[in-house]
Amino acid sequence: MTPLTSLKSLAASRSPFMALALMTVAVQLSFAAWYTLAKNFAVDGIGMTGAEVGLQETIREVPGFLAFLVIYVLLIMREQTLALLSLALLGVFVGITGYFPSVWGFYLTTIIMSVGYHYFETVNQSLQLQWLPKLEAPKLLGKLIAVAGVAQLAVYAIIALVWKTFDLSFEMAFALFGVMTLFIVIYLWRAFPYFKEHTPQHKQLVVRKRYWLYYALQFMSGARRQVFTVFAALLMVQKFGYDVHEVALLFLINTGFNIVFAPKIGALIGRFGERNALRLEYIGLIGVFISYAYVSNPMVAAGLYIVDHAFFAMAIAIKTYFQKIADPADFAGTAGFAFTINHIAAVLIPASFGLIWLASPSLVFLLGAGMAGISLSLSFLIPRHPVPGHETVLAPKAAAAE
Repeated sequence: MTPLTSLKSLAASRSPFMALALMTVAVQLSFAAWYTLAKNFAVDGIGMTGAEVGLQETIREVPGFLAFLVIYVLLIMREQTLALLSLALLGVFVGITGYFPSVWGFYLTTIIMSVGYHYFETVNQSLQLQWLPKLEAPKLLGKLIAVAGVAQLAVYAIIALVWKTFDLSFEMAFALFGVMTLFIVIYLWRAFPYFKEHTPQHKQLVVRKRYWLYYALQFMSGARRQVFTVFAALLMVQKFGYDVHEVALLFLINTGFNIVFAPKIGALIGRFGERNALRLEYIGLIGVFISYAYVSNPMVAAGLYIVDHAFFAMAIAIKTYFQKIADPADFAGTAGFAFTINHIAAVLIPASFGLIWLASPSLVFLLGAGMAGISLSLSFLIPRHPVPGHETVLAPKAAAAE
């Protein structure tokens, strides 16, 4: 066990930040590949309809909805151990996805892969808040997004370059990236020490009334994410006929933005505050979602898709807002509950909106614009300087602090 207070004696290559960075690479190698291939695998490889894709996305989000159960797993193992086991599960079931080319086979590999992904993301959020210094967290989180971007770039580049050139099959593509994730997990297990948390974490579910705005922002963030990940992607494939390598090219552009600008966005959030960053994001999303509803040009649609993705970097602000208002011992106990809150909408929206999609794709995006408007309203409740006891502008200390 290596205390965080003794990290200066560690080489940079074995620091907590480097561990987080390698975990970020590992999760992206599998999940970015799965995400890039999934819609085309569903439509071209299996012949699924929009309703079946919506149900599949709902199934994928069920483990996220049940993420609060992570806290009970942590009674028998450390967060760092659970992170590695979750990454291994993700790698294995992404790797075998192509060998189950049926609706029910895709459902099966999706839900088990999703357990690994969502349980990793739950403990990863907790580890980030514990391991990253509060003053440097926005900038370092931005760097982690850039690291994720580099990993995604590698995935998209490989798919874009070799899909047509070498007639790559879905089986080979999924397996390649699943195995790469497993190699990194083995390296993390063998090369890195266990880092002892600076503040011991509560080993039970933590739900506090004073965190209500954070929970609300998480809920709306889950709703916004589904409009992009499910229906904006489906718009590209189904309405405009984008092929696998063309979708991968869009992702390459999105990833390039993250690599270059995410660290800068993180630094700007640290400078100008969470509430301003979130207001900018939600105003932009309203315009993007309304435009999705009426777009008829494939190049304009691609531009909207790139802008939509660019706003994801602003989500750093929700994490750092919580880091500022929370008891440090609450990070692990709150992470699972917050992830569950985030995924309530994620479970409900894909299937229900999938049915709406069959009648009117435009209505799906107009409803998304309405959800972005609700998020914008919530962002006005974030104080200029959030701290414990002053979590919202409605808190007792609001008048003095504002």
